This record gives sequence, C-alpha cells and structure tokens, in this order.
Amino acid sequence: MALRTRRYGLLTGAVTTALLALASGTEAAAVEWRPRPGMVYLSDLPKDGTTWYGLPAVRGWNTMTACSGFWPQGQAPEVNVWSREVATSETAAGVQNTVVFETEAEAIAFAARARQAYADCPRDYERPDTLVTGYDYGTVNVEEGAAVLGMRTQAAWDSGIYHNHLFGVGRDGDTVTLIEWQSNWSAPPVDHFKNTTVKNVVNRLY
Repeated sequence: MALRTRRYGLLTGAVTTALLALASGTEAAAVEWRPRPGMVYLSDLPKDGTTWYGLPAVRGWNTMTACSGFWPQGQAPEVNVWSREVATSETAAGVQNTVVFETEAEAIAFAARARQAYADCPRDYERPDTLVTGYDYGTVNVEEGAAVLGMRTQAAWDSGIYHNHLFGVGRDGDTVTLIEWQSNWSAPPVDHFKNTTVKNVVNRLY
C-alpha cells in the first residue's frame, strides 16, 4: 500500500509539474498580448448608399488585403495584431489591420514598408486584360503621420468593369494601422477617406 501511495504521489507531482508548466506557458503567451488599440467605427467609413456592416475585431492578421509585401512569406506576426472586416450589402468592402510593435523603431520601419507595398500594388496587378493606375494622395496630419494611396483596376475590354481602392497607413508611437476601402461604385471618396476615415482611425488607436 505504501508503494502505491508513493507511486501515486510521484504521479501527482509529475502531473502538477506539467500543469504548472502549461499554466506558465499559457500565462506567458497571454502576457505577450498588449491591450487592443481602438479599431475602425462603421460611422468612420465613406457613405456608399447602403449601410455598413462589420464583424467584431479579432486577433490575427487579415489576409484579405488587396496588396502583399507587408511581411516576408509566412512571417506575419502571431501576437499583438488585430483585424476587422467591414462591408456594405452591395458595393463596398474594407479591412483594417493594426499591429503593436515592441519598439517605435520597428513601427516606423513597418509603416514605411507598408506604404511601399501599397505603392507597388498596381505593378503587382498588371495583366494583359487589366488596366491598373496607382495614385498617391499625400499625407494626413494626425499623430505621427499617415499616408493615403489609391489604385484603380479596370477591365481592358470594358470600361464599366472596374474597382477603386483606397489605402491608409497611419502610426501612433509603436502602433501602425492599415485601413483599406474598395468599391466598384462611382469615384473614390478621397477627401472623406483622408480627413475622416484615416484621421479618426489613427486618433482612435489610443
């Protein structure tokens, strides 16, 4: 009986040790996540003739972005990145990705890389059957700054088949947010996107 008790005690100790290790690992993983910055409000978005709808913000990088080149292949961050998808019932959609970095220097470097990724986006879209035009709409004076770019893709055989895209890159300290809008309905609302959507989104981070 004593032997059984001893074995049970050893087993209990091993299980306890494993559980403590698991708890420590879970706690460490939880500690890595910073408080989520503020995300886009539906009321921020350009009016599109219909109501905007949106899923709640979630953890993780949203790959529905229209462009690539933000991260090396397979190296999007696993912690401290949040995203939100928004859309209208017919004509428009959008996505926001927000990343909190360990240092402000990392955030500055990523913001520059993201701006370049959006600038390169038209080149990535080039095809024989598609006409692509890129736009640089300048900067927005908010927090540590924001840039707005755009892109229009148009079917070469039909001028009525097109998509307009607007891209915003904003930074507040160690946090960078990317906000995208796209629609195939009328001209892109550049002024609203710059002065309301991007400004509100960056101001709302903290």
